[in-house]
Amino acid sequence: MQCFLGKFMRTDRFVKKLLWLWLCCLTPCLRAAESPVDYVNPYMGNISHLLVPTYPIVHLPHGMLRVYPQRGDYTSDRIHGLPVIQISHRGSFIFNLSPFQGDESGLDRVLDYDYDNETVKPYHYAVDLCDQQLHVEFAPSRQSAIYHFDFRRGGETPWLVLNGGHGTFEVSGNVVSGYQDVWNGLRVYLYMETDAVPVRAGVFASGRLDPGRKKAEGDGICVAAAWSPEVRGVSVRYGVSYISVEQARRNLRREINTFEVADVAREGRKVWNEALGKIRVEGGTEADRRVFYTSLYRCMERPVCVSEDGRYFSVYDHRVHDDGGHAYYTDDWLWDSYRAAHPLRVLIDPERETDIIRSFLRMAETDGAHYFPNFPEITGDSRRMNCNHGGAVVADAWAKGLRDFDLEAAYEACRRNVEEKTLAPWSAARPGRLDSFYREKGYFPALREGERETEPQVNSWEKRQAVAVTLGTAYDEWCLSRMAGFLGRGDEERHYLDRARNYRHLFNPSTSFFHPKDAGGRFIEPFDYRFSGGMGAREYYGENNGWVYRWDVPHDVAGLVELMGGREAFVRNLDATFREWLGRSKYEFYAQLPDHTGNVGQYSMGNEPSLHVPYLYVYAGAPWKTQQRVRSLVRQWFRDDLMGMPGDEDGGGLSAFVVFSMMGFYPVTPGLPAYVVGSPFFSRVEIDLGDGKSLEIRAKGCSEQAKYVQSARLNGKEWSKPWFAHADIAGGGRLELDMDDRCHKEWGSRAEDAPPSLLMEERWE
Repeated sequence: MQCFLGKFMRTDRFVKKLLWLWLCCLTPCLRAAESPVDYVNPYMGNISHLLVPTYPIVHLPHGMLRVYPQRGDYTSDRIHGLPVIQISHRGSFIFNLSPFQGDESGLDRVLDYDYDNETVKPYHYAVDLCDQQLHVEFAPSRQSAIYHFDFRRGGETPWLVLNGGHGTFEVSGNVVSGYQDVWNGLRVYLYMETDAVPVRAGVFASGRLDPGRKKAEGDGICVAAAWSPEVRGVSVRYGVSYISVEQARRNLRREINTFEVADVAREGRKVWNEALGKIRVEGGTEADRRVFYTSLYRCMERPVCVSEDGRYFSVYDHRVHDDGGHAYYTDDWLWDSYRAAHPLRVLIDPERETDIIRSFLRMAETDGAHYFPNFPEITGDSRRMNCNHGGAVVADAWAKGLRDFDLEAAYEACRRNVEEKTLAPWSAARPGRLDSFYREKGYFPALREGERETEPQVNSWEKRQAVAVTLGTAYDEWCLSRMAGFLGRGDEERHYLDRARNYRHLFNPSTSFFHPKDAGGRFIEPFDYRFSGGMGAREYYGENNGWVYRWDVPHDVAGLVELMGGREAFVRNLDATFREWLGRSKYEFYAQLPDHTGNVGQYSMGNEPSLHVPYLYVYAGAPWKTQQRVRSLVRQWFRDDLMGMPGDEDGGGLSAFVVFSMMGFYPVTPGLPAYVVGSPFFSRVEIDLGDGKSLEIRAKGCSEQAKYVQSARLNGKEWSKPWFAHADIAGGGRLELDMDDRCHKEWGSRAEDAPPSLLMEERWE
């Protein structure tokens, strides 16, 4: 290096400049290859296989302010204005900003644009608006953001139009402030300012700007501003709030003190690298790293933190509260996220996971009925889907050592969900006759085909979902038994542990499927496990058919192995799931089961109840089959391309499966502090567990072909079990796996090495 520098200093000035430029260009490239955020591809999955695509969301991890281009999906050739904030990952855009240059007659409340040269990074967005000859750049902070507009058509007037719904806007110099009413008492407040005072600004109504009117109120509020034609660039920065306009202004001042997009983007990039860098990977392919870090980015969209300077607005009582030093989070669909997204956060972000649980408890305290939330959104708990899986989030966190929340309050709120609210899907109604039946008989009764529904708690579209409710509630009650045990409530622990076996009431021994029964205890016949149950199989299951719900007993896999006649029969039934043909043409299959996507046989990679299924081979002495199946599923369905997501990605629901699976293990049973070993995609993974502790996974010889575990060592000791306990790694640990391209049918195959299940706690606690 000394010799090189000496020669460098002796070169003539021209060569020095060339070398300096070369070094400047090369260094960012070298750094980019080491930065996790550079592997993120927000376009992954932007064209859906059937239902909702992913969106190229620009935000900071768990940030309140999120945006993405307002369009149908990636194939849309026009965007509908520019977003200010969205309150849901599936839209619900609040406000809309439209730049324009030209005569006032061309203005509209919201402009649609032809666009090109769009680039999306988690921390930065840029696009050319072709017909307007405009270049746009954007960068977010957590509760504020900044736009810059380059008006490239000289000699014409630059404009900005800000559109809202029902609410108030007020213009004062270079500032626009106000709010938009949303729903359920929620208001989104805005404070927006430009870097130059416009020459004209005021209310925009009936296609015209009225600079004499500075305030718009009511429905369809809209304001506009114009600058002189000499102005070629305008920057706009803004803050948002759920509390007040003044708080929106404070949020902006706290986070952004510049009008330079690059400065905000630079800080956002740093934040993202710190968040994604909690997991570092080596080896694998470039595509593997892109899929991995894109999936991890998807897990960090939701829930969102809505604490603002230590306060938050609650839609449950329409009041502003002090957060007591624990940030308040909302917007989480627990049916989708409890399986893997929450367990992932327990590992890599336990303090945030604790605050999330505390937030859910605050919701339960203020919602009137004191239910633990099920689908806590920005506008409140929407009680979607079936069952009440908040208990899984609580039990899993406590079992893995998170303690800074009120377990007794959580237990009571989760218990009320099961005991004092109907089990009927998509409902928060009080219990009815179906619930009394479940408590007495241990299963949710089903209607026969053509039988008319008479129970008022049942949603006319979502139906009874009788098998899904029975199986899911058995798991929920197992989670209650876990919490009761942690609290030392022995009688309640035994009560709910006994009820956790209710899934057995619907097991049909002649078919080895979970089969709906009517109120008289008779199996519904005739029956087709692929198609019976109507649209989405909702009469009996939920979005997925009987083949998927055949495996929905995550808390007692050992019991399911026994019911199916032992390990060999269990493995045969698993194999059959991945091999059974659709039974109809794809057109007919998906016309009835549109959520049942990403199919391998009857297995649905695109829907969350399937996520644990490929790991179940481990419980029956065939870990090598899990290793092969997980590798093939991820490679087939999660790819670094526009169709690289097999189903609806709901806040990390599917992506967390990818993150865990590519690291080489998976939490089959949230609530049990144990992980099942799969097949890592990388030769080395290092997970930052916090407090200076880390989990290192080394997979010697790992490659695309070498996917099979030959031997293992855990914390320096030979390890024959295809699973490990959270306690083994909570203080830091090291899992070493020797990999090869030949399956090793003996490793981890002994019956005594199977992972724990409902009645096997003494083996690991």
